[in-house]
Amino acid sequence: MKRKSGGPDEATARKKVRQEEASSDEDEESSQRTTSQDSSQSESLSDAEDHRPSFSKPAASENSQINDASQSSSNFSMYNSVSQKLMAKMGFKEGEGLGKFGQGRKEIVEASTQRGRRGLGLTLQGFQGELNVDWQDEPEATAFEEVSWFPECSTEMPDAEELRDWMAVGERKLKIDDETEFCSENLLHLLLRCKSVFDDLEGEEMRRARTRSNPYETIRGVLCILFTLFMFGMLCCIVLCWFVSWEFKMYLYIVCVNNSFNPCILLLSCPAGEGGVEGDGDITLPENISAFRNFVLENTERRGLHFLMADGGFSVEGQENIQEILSKQLLLCQFLTALSVVRTGGHFVCKTFDLFTPFSVGLTYLLYLCFERVSLFKPVTSRPANSERYVVCRGLKPGSDPVREYLFNVNLRLNQFRHTERDVVEVVPLDIIKGDTDFYHYMINSNERFMEMCNFSTVSVFLQIPDQARVAPSSSDPRSKFQELVKGSDIKMFNSRPTALSSSTLERLQHVLDHRCIVGGGEQIFLLGLGKSQIYTWDGKAPLRWRKLENFKLELPRETLLSVEIVQELKGEGKAQRRINAVHVLDALVLNGTDVREQHFNQRIQMAEKFVKAVSKHSRPDMNPIRSIGWEEMDKIFVRLEMKVTKSSGGMPRLSYTGRDDRHFLPSGLYIIKTVNDPWTMAYSKSSKRKFFFNKQTKVSTFDMHPTAVAPFHVCHQERMFWAWEEGVRVHDSQTRVDPGKLSKDHVLSFIHKHSPQLET
Repeated sequence: MKRKSGGPDEATARKKVRQEEASSDEDEESSQRTTSQDSSQSESLSDAEDHRPSFSKPAASENSQINDASQSSSNFSMYNSVSQKLMAKMGFKEGEGLGKFGQGRKEIVEASTQRGRRGLGLTLQGFQGELNVDWQDEPEATAFEEVSWFPECSTEMPDAEELRDWMAVGERKLKIDDETEFCSENLLHLLLRCKSVFDDLEGEEMRRARTRSNPYETIRGVLCILFTLFMFGMLCCIVLCWFVSWEFKMYLYIVCVNNSFNPCILLLSCPAGEGGVEGDGDITLPENISAFRNFVLENTERRGLHFLMADGGFSVEGQENIQEILSKQLLLCQFLTALSVVRTGGHFVCKTFDLFTPFSVGLTYLLYLCFERVSLFKPVTSRPANSERYVVCRGLKPGSDPVREYLFNVNLRLNQFRHTERDVVEVVPLDIIKGDTDFYHYMINSNERFMEMCNFSTVSVFLQIPDQARVAPSSSDPRSKFQELVKGSDIKMFNSRPTALSSSTLERLQHVLDHRCIVGGGEQIFLLGLGKSQIYTWDGKAPLRWRKLENFKLELPRETLLSVEIVQELKGEGKAQRRINAVHVLDALVLNGTDVREQHFNQRIQMAEKFVKAVSKHSRPDMNPIRSIGWEEMDKIFVRLEMKVTKSSGGMPRLSYTGRDDRHFLPSGLYIIKTVNDPWTMAYSKSSKRKFFFNKQTKVSTFDMHPTAVAPFHVCHQERMFWAWEEGVRVHDSQTRVDPGKLSKDHVLSFIHKHSPQLET
């Protein structure tokens, strides 16, 4: 009982003791705050000299705590809160290292400077110093560039006798540091020193940094569409061809150096390649230049190319400073080839490098004489840290043959001096170049301007940025690509079979002008091109099943869909007769990504003919040909029919159809395609002697084709007819077996003339 009654008194006593202890603690803490505030002021003065960040600081007052917190958060805003708390728990203080006595590292651990497989501790001379690149001085990215042209040349073209005296021969030279006729000595030596810095870098490492230092590297390609076939040539070592349009016809000369050419990169173009007489691609050999010239002229009706681009080159690893001297003959041969294959009024673009020596400048002067306008141009897409520039020549003047023959002779001399100490040092005398003050001053200003544009510091910065490996593009699935090209069209439309032409269906041809005729030689199929030799066929029957075209050498641009026949063509007669399988284009749906299904049939055939001309490779006799048969008037078709003996006919002549060249094939019949869409029809006005279109519903007539009168591909395909020239059908006067129940040539022509009075006149 006594223990219970005394309980509250004891609790009260203990409470008083705790209050006294708390008050004494507060007094002691306030005194500590006063002393710590004084010490913090002195510490703040010392901290002002050290701007290194700090995670925690001794508490002084509420204001100082707020200031310290804000300063800490601002100095370490790049770190997350978890890392800040961890460092604070370990006792980190600004200006001190970790550890009991603050003996730890005070600076932040630097990132590793190790590069790839480079040896530990290896440093490259020229890259140790700090790189001061002022990014604000970088030119603003723009798609429009101002081109500076040489002044128009007023000098007359020299004749052959005068040119003969221009060539100067001397000792072979392998240094360039004294070539100061066309630039200042200081700029030349500075450029050579900057180039030497990169000699010790690995090739791949240098290429990656150089690529990323230019923002225009991300542009890649651009589409270009023309309405006429463009004759285009390339002289190249490594080709990057972005001409997606099949309307470019490329004549490609492959400059093979150290097996550097990769034919797989020509997936988007339609090239006709030529590698020289021996196939070695050596453009410095005179016979190869002549062979390429003959090759181009034979395929361009002796007119030449509209445009030639030269991008030849070879490795000068370890000798970058004298690249101009080492590649002088290649540059000359590219200029020579341009004058050999470019037509009058055509254009030429060639990649060059340094142009310091009298030899290179002399070559440029000859182009200056031969073309209407010439420019030395370095586009923004050209990589920095190199001397790459382009000579752009516009409009070849007539009468440049003396210069071409002169350069041909210079190349012969260079080949003679190849393994000697002699060399051609000038192609134009120096006094003649200096005498043309406009050309001379432009050349000096151009060289000095391009040397100042070479930004080596930018490349040095981008050497520190890693790169990712490129991934090879995956091959397309023909089924999905077909669905993409037809854009949701009903597949059943492609399954339709042609209507057989007979006595009962002949009345469907009473509107004769609505139809076009094409000679057939096999079974109609669909051809799908996915690029190069990735070609698939479908017979148009359900289910949809694309099959790879096997045992057939043919290359087509990607995203191409055609209606074709695969026909065995014959050349000659008797034992010397040769056979080859060929693709005959009946109609076009998509040409290299260009959807032409809604175009008129005549226009589709014209575009198909141009397409075939672009993709054909006459220099490759081992490849299967592709031809556009085109439509013909029925009377003219029968004129092309002949009876010829074939190897498999047992000596008996068989019906043959001769195309526009000397090849013929055994025809299977005649496709009759309706090209005018209902309710329109085409007729002939006797009074105006013109064709006109008539709407059978609205009774409207017009001489101009109405847009709704155009029969798109699906109408032409579904309503086509086929006249089978089988046994008993007489279409040639030499045929004796006639089946009265089948249509003959006389029946069909009589019907056509009856419904087309204008054909009789």
